[in-house]
Amino acid sequence: MRLAVIGGGAAGMMASIMAAEKGVSVDLYERNEKLGKKLYITGKGRCNLTNACDMEELLGSVKSNPKFLYSAFYGFSNQDVMDFFEKEGLPLKVERGNRVFPKSDRSADVLDTLKGALKRAGVRVHLMSRVESFGREKDGFCLKLSEGKTAYADKVFVATGGISYESTGSTGDGYTFARELGLQVTELCPSLVPFNIKESFIKELQGLALKNISIKVLDGKKVLCEDFGELMFTHFGVSGPVILTASSICAKKVREKTLKLLLDLKPALTKEQLDARILREFEKAKNRKFGNAAAVFFPAKLTPVMVKLSGISPDKKVNEITKEERQRFLQNMKELELTVTGLRGYNEAVVTKGGVSVKEIHPATMESKKIPGLYFIGEVLDLDAVTGGFNLQIAWSTAAAAAGHVGLVSEL
Repeated sequence: MRLAVIGGGAAGMMASIMAAEKGVSVDLYERNEKLGKKLYITGKGRCNLTNACDMEELLGSVKSNPKFLYSAFYGFSNQDVMDFFEKEGLPLKVERGNRVFPKSDRSADVLDTLKGALKRAGVRVHLMSRVESFGREKDGFCLKLSEGKTAYADKVFVATGGISYESTGSTGDGYTFARELGLQVTELCPSLVPFNIKESFIKELQGLALKNISIKVLDGKKVLCEDFGELMFTHFGVSGPVILTASSICAKKVREKTLKLLLDLKPALTKEQLDARILREFEKAKNRKFGNAAAVFFPAKLTPVMVKLSGISPDKKVNEITKEERQRFLQNMKELELTVTGLRGYNEAVVTKGGVSVKEIHPATMESKKIPGLYFIGEVLDLDAVTGGFNLQIAWSTAAAAAGHVGLVSEL
């Protein structure tokens, strides 16, 4: 059996290896000059391979169509992923939040491991080879390649990724293929992406990272999501783990309307406890200017912004501050209000939300319900999750499901 795999990212490489190991003849077509360009930059170049959590959390971390992945996740679990890489000679480690990384902290080692496995499995890798279109022909498929070449295959895996980080080769080809073949593609938007913020003072905070803060995203009075962790201010708005996670939940809503983002800068304290602390600090600094005394509560860059937002003159003596002014200062610490005006673009998005509709796909095999022999795997599908290795787990599991099915058919 001849299998053509379109796309040499995480899903494409894993599927090629697993299918070839089952005796399938595999050709892997990659439009770039090298494999795994997006994989190389994931996890800030460290490659967060998967997450070592339990199955309930694994499925719960998927934000689009988690039920569809039930069979795939159980068929090739996070533990199976870890076993695969360690058997291939890549030592792993588990960090905070159950995130799994190579011990070397080098994504290049993950890529080298996959490349080595491809070579040993006998996969023919075609670099700088873009599949421009393909269609059914007799019992198989005819692929039209760049430079006027053609290729034939009995089965085709589409593993082209989404449209985030276009520089890595993710240009949406898979969506075009699906539409041309009459398959439904759901609405697309960036996900795991920073927020644009309206307030002008954001620019004064550029580069400031805050750890151990909590956030809420609100649509009117409705809480869309809340989280705890690290946030970073940028020249355009906010980023960091809690914001990327929030974007995966609120992406479509943000595109429709303006949302409210509340930051709790002191989540370990109730309002009453924080008020008591403010009173203690004010008592110690009662003869100092408020602008100087407030510095005890914040990083240096944040202090002048919080003083300005309080409406209290920085030159006012602390012992002259009224209860009402103190309460306003406290309120901003517990609910610093920002206005979310939109998302950053695909070039800053970790993944694409939306894709080939899972209603078109058999969940146990990733095969098209309409076109036998055609499979979609990885990010090209309408599947996405929060940060923490979960999106790569989707890639590995869907790849394994498709490869397992093709391998089984090949044996028969």
